[in-house]
Amino acid sequence: MHANPAAAKLIPANAENRYEVTKADLPLSCPMPGMYLWNSHPKVYLPIVDDGGTSKCPYCGANYVLKD
Repeated sequence: MHANPAAAKLIPANAENRYEVTKADLPLSCPMPGMYLWNSHPKVYLPIVDDGGTSKCPYCGANYVLKD
């Protein structure tokens, strides 16, 4: 059995409390694209303001910080 190289690039969903995101990641959703989805909650879009804004996911409590 061969490992899936695309899966190696995915990051675990809800594995950290804090994620730094950029304007390229907007609109912000949790879980984010590129995260494993099989063990996560339903996708929810989160509001976040420019210049160091933060947002917290109501499902998993992950904190997102906008960096630029």
